Amino acid sequence: MSKLFRIGITGPSGAGKGALSSILSSLYGIPVFDADKIYHFILESDSGCRDELSDNFGKEIISNGRVDRKALASVVFADGAGDKLLLLNSITHRYVIEETERRIENAERNGIRFAIVDAPLLIEANMHLSCDIVICVLSDREKRLERIMERDKITKEQALMRLRKQKDDSFYSSASDITVYNNGDMGDLEKQAREIALSLGIKADMNNEGLA
Repeated sequence: MSKLFRIGITGPSGAGKGALSSILSSLYGIPVFDADKIYHFILESDSGCRDELSDNFGKEIISNGRVDRKALASVVFADGAGDKLLLLNSITHRYVIEETERRIENAERNGIRFAIVDAPLLIEANMHLSCDIVICVLSDREKRLERIMERDKITKEQALMRLRKQKDDSFYSSASDITVYNNGDMGDLEKQAREIALSLGIKADMNNEGLA
């Protein structure tokens, strides 16, 4: 069984990690293991994680037996929240890492040769250490602000609260092998994606089909 090549993709919120992952997946059939989606899956299905979060952030974040993500975000991203975001990450990281590893190991057993780990906290959670290459996606602050507002259907002030919690661009670029600047349109991002694939020797249909 050949070793699966892990491509880590990270960067600040709104920069376009998901867009780059989606382009690479669409062009080359590379499965994407999206840490945010895995996190949401865990919040809805893992009672151990849910109970830990309820104990630390209050029962008001639980609705109909599930973690209310908006209620949780209002607690950890609020001004004056202190280290609550760090506490949230310290609780959820291990659940996300464990589930991500389980899915990647399953992909490797099924002969998948390349996989993307799309994670905003790839570096903070030390997940980048298990990747064969790390790509960070960066973009201008105003672009990110617009994307966050549109994506999450939140106000400008709510989006700004999230941006204020983000690391500087240098935090991501210093720990990455490749830096992608996503200030243009999707055509520009696709061009950069193709250049990355070429540099890694990735061609269409190199992966088995059917696993995403």
